[in-house]
Amino acid sequence: MSSVAVAVIATLCCAKEKAMTTKTLRDLFIHSLSDIYSAEKQMTKSLPKMARASTNPDLKAAFETHLEETHGQIQRIDQVVEATGVKLKRIKCVAMEGLVEEGQEQIDEIEKGPVLDTALIAAAQKVEHYEIASYGSLIALANQLGETSAVKLLGETLQEEKSTDEKLSLLAEEKVAAEALGK
Repeated sequence: MSSVAVAVIATLCCAKEKAMTTKTLRDLFIHSLSDIYSAEKQMTKSLPKMARASTNPDLKAAFETHLEETHGQIQRIDQVVEATGVKLKRIKCVAMEGLVEEGQEQIDEIEKGPVLDTALIAAAQKVEHYEIASYGSLIALANQLGETSAVKLLGETLQEEKSTDEKLSLLAEEKVAAEALGK
């Protein structure tokens, strides 16, 4: 058997093994928690780039504030891990990777100014909506598993994500969109 064939078989076996490791709600909780941990880590790298790309001082401040919140959210995930006794998997959140890449493309392709600021808000809100859905699902799983401390900690983060989304909407409506329209 060629080394290529062995590699293909090994890859298929590993892929099947990985796919079969999520068998219980607890497994799903661990996978989902690992996924959002990766997502938040990716945002700690993306938010500073978004802040630097923004020309609107309020938007720049919103990104900087959310970066601080994101660090706190990562600490909260660590607290959930400790409280539940789970071990996070080393996975990469592919969904967040795509959202971050889309935001970076906008930074690279749109001239700095109000139009880019508008695009950055849209990109950030896509991220917020993904995170809101993820934390909502995690809370439901934690509730089903009887992990009350996890429900509380994840609920705090969910509220922060919703608040950030609302702030971005207000910023878009009240300031950035008007600047982009030249008003």
